[in-house]
Amino acid sequence: MKITCSRDSLLAACQIVGAAVAPRTTRPVLANLKAVAHDDALTLMATDMEVGIRYELRGVKVARAGAAIIPPGRLVSILRETADDEISLDATADTTTIRLTTGRYELPNLPPDEFPDVSTFEPGGRYHELTAGVLRTLLKRTAFAAEKKESTRWAVTGVLWEADGMVARLVATDTKRLAMTEAPAEVHGEPEAKTASHLIPSKAITLLERNLTDDGEVIRIALKPNEALFQTERALIHTKLVEGRFPPYRDIIPKKLAVKLPISVPEFLARVRQAAIMTDDESKRVDFRFEPGQVTLTARGPETGSSEVVMPLVGYDGPEVDIAFDPAYLTEMLRAIDGEPTAVLEMTDGQKPAVFRVGENYLYLVMPLSG
Repeated sequence: MKITCSRDSLLAACQIVGAAVAPRTTRPVLANLKAVAHDDALTLMATDMEVGIRYELRGVKVARAGAAIIPPGRLVSILRETADDEISLDATADTTTIRLTTGRYELPNLPPDEFPDVSTFEPGGRYHELTAGVLRTLLKRTAFAAEKKESTRWAVTGVLWEADGMVARLVATDTKRLAMTEAPAEVHGEPEAKTASHLIPSKAITLLERNLTDDGEVIRIALKPNEALFQTERALIHTKLVEGRFPPYRDIIPKKLAVKLPISVPEFLARVRQAAIMTDDESKRVDFRFEPGQVTLTARGPETGSSEVVMPLVGYDGPEVDIAFDPAYLTEMLRAIDGEPTAVLEMTDGQKPAVFRVGENYLYLVMPLSG
């Protein structure tokens, strides 16, 4: 393999693809990227055997087609440190030589055939399409609610993805909160007999988000019994599904809540952050008192002190409600819906879940703190 390409383009591609490299592995080849030169393009691949990516870098000058195994960390460091606009890679069976105007680097090369193949998006079959802008919003509004800590509850570490008729629905939960959103999708292929559920791992979600650039770009999503594929204009992301049974989320969502009030998203976020200044690691709690015309937020830490913040509630003349939340559970959601002027808060009392809604397509349920 022998190529010449833009330094900036190759650096950006390596940083995207490198996110799929196995961090710890007993197979040395999986700690690397596979580069395949063909026609006027360079295809970069990485996988940890659970999540994989193919990324096509176009506009490459290919002097000799072929393949090479390249350590991503070393290559990225070389690309960052050089000021050259273009660089050349020349790979033989034993080494890959990187030539710059200031010198050259030689990296050991493993047999390319040892690298496992990364699936491709096959024509035909069932898949649905969303624009990158819509998909980015769906991911932003749900993925943050998935379980982030090491857990044996595998099912809640991923994002539930449902293709329900002409709608794509995403749901995430860590069992203390739940985020759900949906959007119209263009579906191709035979409809499923019933709504199928697929648990996409967080690593695949992060990789997908990094590949959503142009808002108008059409993304194809194929959900299969044991795997999922996401095709962008330049990348194909393949992932195995998370094993386990996702909680029956429809049963968790309250059917009717007594109190409903509109809140200003930017103003409510500002007040929660202000009150949370006085929380600490032991008291991750902000108390809310909703009453006609205003809500009062209070927080207290045994060593930090206390805070009291007031926010007017225009037009609210409902009952008094005292309820407490972990402020991080509110601020993460409010940041996820930034750009929305208002949301509707629904609740009953301080013991039952509260629900935030934005229009008909977004719901966020959060459990209150007791005591």
